[in-house]
Amino acid sequence: MAAVVPGTLGTLQASRARLAASCCVRLGPEWRLPGSLMGPRVAPAIWARGWAPAVGGSAPRRGYSSEVKTEDELRVRYLEEENRGIVVLGINRAYAKNSFSKNLIKMLSKAVDALKSDKKVWTIIVRNEVPGIFCAGADLKERVKMNPSEVGPFVSKIRAVINEIANLPGPTIAAIDGLALGGGLELALACDIRVAASSAKMGLVETKLAIIPGGGGTQRLPRAIGMSLAKELIFSARVLDGQEAKAVGLISHVLEQNQEGDAAYRKALDLAKEFLPQGPVAMRVAKLAINQGMEVDLVTGLAIEEACYAQTIPTKDRLEGLLAFKEKRSPRYKGE
Repeated sequence: MAAVVPGTLGTLQASRARLAASCCVRLGPEWRLPGSLMGPRVAPAIWARGWAPAVGGSAPRRGYSSEVKTEDELRVRYLEEENRGIVVLGINRAYAKNSFSKNLIKMLSKAVDALKSDKKVWTIIVRNEVPGIFCAGADLKERVKMNPSEVGPFVSKIRAVINEIANLPGPTIAAIDGLALGGGLELALACDIRVAASSAKMGLVETKLAIIPGGGGTQRLPRAIGMSLAKELIFSARVLDGQEAKAVGLISHVLEQNQEGDAAYRKALDLAKEFLPQGPVAMRVAKLAINQGMEVDLVTGLAIEEACYAQTIPTKDRLEGLLAFKEKRSPRYKGE
């Protein structure tokens, strides 16, 4: 660690160094700050593909190359050809309005755990496979059968999975093609970008059940749309349509729904394709700089940005970008 300079300036510098070090920890064990601060950077390890497509299963749908078939409640698809690097998480609990059951939460956790360590995954889209329903929140039919002592731990598991999605290193997009209530909206709020059909319905409605949002909604909604409006929506349990959600800044894009019922997904896929040509390491550290920087004052945030920028300098991708510019061709980034 860098030597501490006496006085206030030294304290600030030491604090910045600790923050920068924490940023590197978030990036993964293969990253180190340059120079004397954290030692030399070591070569990235080989990352295994943590979630291999299963053999067989149903025929691929439009634009899909393969489907992971464990149970039908969650479909994990790795897109290929020009969409290689995009992964789609599709929620598919039609009989329960895509609500969070114990099994679905377990499956989401397992999928996210694999995706976060897969270097070949550049962007993740979360969508509904059930027409008209993104996610209706917790499975209340399952909840009513729980003992009071079981409710708290289960809500904690939901919160933990949503936090894991929020902490995924690469860009995440929520494609809301239907109802997103309670935990469903909290799932969408954990994603970096939200797009929705105009016919979609969104709201944190927990106060109707004499409880409060428990999957991060009381924290992420104010950060997305401001404290006063977030309080109004939570206190009233109000449900917004896509146009209203766009007007208050809850989503980035609103689309008229199409006959297939996947307008938001198609827009999310277009955005993911727009991200693909960019350097994946740069996107990851940019996300980290933004997320960490928004939680601190500007001076500390700029120190975080400096630490994150330093991670891009020794990468092969940066050299490839310069070479491609010199040779007047498109860069071929590998995430290294």
